Amino acid sequence: MREAGLVGASHRRGGPTTTLRDKDGRPAPDLVDRNFKASGPNQLWVADITYVPTAAGFLYLAVVLDAWSRKIVGWCQAT
Repeated sequence: MREAGLVGASHRRGGPTTTLRDKDGRPAPDLVDRNFKASGPNQLWVADITYVPTAAGFLYLAVVLDAWSRKIVGWCQAT
């Protein structure tokens, strides 16, 4: 790549600030206790939010996943 003058597309620095931590606040309780195993469907859902850099700006993506089937229960995107 260097010889051809190419650089990776994901060569990015930083990104948007999505969370500002309250240093005086208590952290949320860990209700799952880091055990992400479920014995059946719809007993444990996990969620995550991330951002995807695009040419038009950042795309925010939130996903909810069923821990038993590992299928996506719901998702939402916003710019």
